[in-house]
Amino acid sequence: MPSKKQLTDSPKIWVAKHIQDYVNTDGKKGHKWNGHLTLLLTTRGRKSGVLRRTALIYGTDGDNYLLVASNGGSDSHPNWYLNLMEDPKVELQVGAEKFKAKARVANEKEKPRLWKIMTKVFPTYNRYQKNTEREIPLIILERRSR
Repeated sequence: MPSKKQLTDSPKIWVAKHIQDYVNTDGKKGHKWNGHLTLLLTTRGRKSGVLRRTALIYGTDGDNYLLVASNGGSDSHPNWYLNLMEDPKVELQVGAEKFKAKARVANEKEKPRLWKIMTKVFPTYNRYQKNTEREIPLIILERRSR
């Protein structure tokens, strides 16, 4: 895992605080946030090459983790999504566990089933999709071999 010097946390103050609480307590504080499970995702900046970390609500499908690149229903993709599209090798922290994963976008056959999983986790994703013209991507994170 990268050292603190190599990481840049989300520029949003409340997200950065969430991340620091999560890291400082090995996920005891922050893994559950407002009733939802969250993980820490680290991507490599597509322009800067800097490692960037954010906290995101997640779901699971078997051994895989699922994320929705909703960006609050905005018309643009979140930066973390753009970064992992450039470099799908990511790092995750789920609770105290830290590991490497590979990200990919769910294809059109997979997405309907996985979308149902994620909207059970966070029903607001349906409203976000209705409020934007872009197709909100659903990301599958597959653990990489140790």
